[in-house]
Amino acid sequence: MAVVAGRSDGGSERSPRTVPYAVALLVTVLWSSSFVLIKWGLTDIPPLYFATLRYGLAFVILLVADVALSPRGGQRAAFGGRNGALLVIAGVGGYTVAQGLQYVGLFYLPAVTTSFLLNFNPFFVLLLGVGLLKEKVTAVQLVGFGFAVLGAYLFFSERVTWGGQIFGVVMVLASGVGWAVYVVAVRFFYGSFRLSPLRLTTVTMGIGVAGLVGLTLASGEYAPLTSVGVLTVVWLASVNTALAFVLWNWTLKAIPAYEATILQDLMLIEIALFAFFFLGEPITLLMVAGMGLVIVGVVVAQLNGRPRPPRAGTVASGSGSRKPPS
Repeated sequence: MAVVAGRSDGGSERSPRTVPYAVALLVTVLWSSSFVLIKWGLTDIPPLYFATLRYGLAFVILLVADVALSPRGGQRAAFGGRNGALLVIAGVGGYTVAQGLQYVGLFYLPAVTTSFLLNFNPFFVLLLGVGLLKEKVTAVQLVGFGFAVLGAYLFFSERVTWGGQIFGVVMVLASGVGWAVYVVAVRFFYGSFRLSPLRLTTVTMGIGVAGLVGLTLASGEYAPLTSVGVLTVVWLASVNTALAFVLWNWTLKAIPAYEATILQDLMLIEIALFAFFFLGEPITLLMVAGMGLVIVGVVVAQLNGRPRPPRAGTVASGSGSRKPPS
């Protein structure tokens, strides 16, 4: 995509969207690096406990920012009745289920496989949109889904074994369903009321964290953190979650939402490279072919549906129908 605009004097000047694109790319790199940090952290920290610590701290940071930056009053009406129920559904789906099960899946699966599976989230959103929002599926979207299915076949044809990996696949796919519930709930919510992106993310994350605390206590799996574990949690919560959210929503003021989703598709490649160099995970030609087909399928399906993108910044990942923040 072009980032340089021509000038009448024969020279060139930097496009006003150059910086937002660069920042958006930086955010995708931060989110991609999360997979490596999470895999490292999971060697000492139980998955549900890990997710609870990260998003609990991120919630505190966003809450402070929300109190400091948001105008007083004016948005309280959004928390009652039907809207309140939608916020609870969004919080539980988007954080308790999506993030909790994603961490469990990462415990059993390689980072590349987890990232690959998360690229199917837009199709879960599409299916829920058809069933609950009465949205129509087009022929182009079906073609995109076909590309993605073929890509999945190639990717997994030489990779998945029975046992823990199959359980991990189920957990990650279930986390995708949770994220789709979040996105659809947010669409319902904005049909009747609008919150600032920061307020919406803070409230839903807080609800989701409460659910994560409950799951962690029920599992009984928590352990003292090492100094490295503390640093990992703090970095993931403050930089890869809170700061990345702010930066991503800032970029969406200049970048159309559908273009932002394409930028996020680069994460599949970024994560594969991170996992290869830092985790020693192999990358085969069939895996590359499968990832390529899935990216094509997702882009085709989303570009076809771009006239109805979600409001910029209505979710923590900033895109509305892509994978959850990592």
